[in-house]
Parts: sequence; structure tokens; C-alpha cells
Amino acid sequence: MANEYTSKENTVEAEVLESTVIDEGVLRKVLLKAGRALAKPALEAMEMIIDPSTPPQARLTMLAALTYLLMPLDFVPDLIPVAGFSDDLVALTAVISLWGNHITPEIRNRASRKLDKWFPL
Repeated sequence: MANEYTSKENTVEAEVLESTVIDEGVLRKVLLKAGRALAKPALEAMEMIIDPSTPPQARLTMLAALTYLLMPLDFVPDLIPVAGFSDDLVALTAVISLWGNHITPEIRNRASRKLDKWFPL
């Protein structure tokens, strides 16, 4: 069923590339780099949470804030304008604050070693 509201301004032309055009080596490198970029803060957060030098209250707050940010359900639904994202902002602020106060070079090094193991260059 055609959409009667379609106009030329909304039309996008695309050309499908054959698999011989795509350099799989370059694509793999891009995906590994993207994976490393996403995995690095996650590994640092995990290392911070399990590090014995991180105070128990900071560990618990970090774990709770990260869990809340990853949960599909919110206390205040994101569909509510402005207020919907305020609870996420509070959780994110807690994570950033804890990160800045408790990340150490040792934690970063452990995360970096794990990152290199998981995503070899």
C-alpha cells in the first residue's frame, strides 16, 4: 500500500554495494575500534566496582546508577517532556562524579590490559 503523503523531498536513492567492493579488513578494523571505544569505559567501571580500594558506598552507588541507566524501565518515563530524562541525568551525574573521584591509574591499567586481551590491535 503506497503512502499518499510521500513526496520527492523525502525520497532517498541508494545504491547497494556488492561484497567485492567492501574491504573486509578495513571494516573489521573499524568495528574493532568501535568495540574498543565502547568497551573501555565499561571495563573501567567494572574494575572500579571490583577494586578493593574503592569505598563500599561508592561501589554500591556506581553499580546502582549504571544498572538504572541500563534498565529498560524508568521511574519517570522518558516520554514525559523534560522530566522524563531528569532521572537519567541524576544517575549519569552520579556515575561521572564517582568516576572522577575514584578512578586510579591502576584501575585504568587493569582495564586497558583486559581491553587489549579482548580486542587485540
